[in-house]
Amino acid sequence: MAFYSADDPDLPDKFRKLFGPKQIDQQIRQAIQFCWMMLPEDRKSVDEVEQQIRRIVDRALRDLREDFDSFGLGEN
Repeated sequence: MAFYSADDPDLPDKFRKLFGPKQIDQQIRQAIQFCWMMLPEDRKSVDEVEQQIRRIVDRALRDLREDFDSFGLGEN
């Protein structure tokens, strides 16, 4: 297990190397599995999971943009 100091100026780069894109991929796949498990039996389909995941991701990205604007962090 790696330990990092919170005041390390290279901390963001170290975290990027530690987690990388595989971590994001794993979390997205886990969210898809959770969505499948949470759907009622009569609505379980790949199309329904896709619709729900896209709805949730779209909402999260909308909220992120709103938060950036609210906190004056610029346009991204």
